[in-house]
Amino acid sequence: MIRLLIVDDHPVVRDGLRAAFTGEPDIEVVGEAGNGLQAIEMVSANQANVVLMDLRMPELDGVRAIRRLRESAPDTRVLVLTTFDTDSDVLPAIEAGATGYLLKDASTEELLRAVRAAHQGQSVLSPSVANRLVGQVRKPQRGTLSPRELEVLRLVAAGATNREAASKLFISEASIKTHLLHIYAKLDVRDRAAAVGEAYRRGLLD
Repeated sequence: MIRLLIVDDHPVVRDGLRAAFTGEPDIEVVGEAGNGLQAIEMVSANQANVVLMDLRMPELDGVRAIRRLRESAPDTRVLVLTTFDTDSDVLPAIEAGATGYLLKDASTEELLRAVRAAHQGQSVLSPSVANRLVGQVRKPQRGTLSPRELEVLRLVAAGATNREAASKLFISEASIKTHLLHIYAKLDVRDRAAAVGEAYRRGLLD
């Protein structure tokens, strides 16, 4: 029996999803949660082995919830079901440990197959998500920061100026500026604040 937990901050969506699984002999909806914090608590309380997870929610978003569940409930499979398929949504979710990633325009039949596949540990990706991941494989350097670039980014995230970062790393301000330009290019952003925000979204910074 697949013990399913539905996680979405919209009650109407949760009602619709629950109805989609009604009558399935091998799937039991054991609970519903409206945010990531509730999801983490309910996985243990309800012994859920598959979680259907939205991404953008209050209190604790889906990516951070997936990351915590990987530590607290490593045997529980998480299948993302969301409206968003941008790089900044897909990649962090997969990296956090999601077993699959579907969009909310999926049919009921696709959803049922995906839940069963996730329960078996199989990866399930919507076509648009699969295409994005293939694109990332074809551009392996995109988003990959060197150890030095990560050091610079951590200092910037902590509020250090270029001069302060240069002093702490014993390099010139010009080198700091060069590293920042490389960071902007790899993260596809234009300034320091955006670089820090994108790095947090990708899990590059704690």
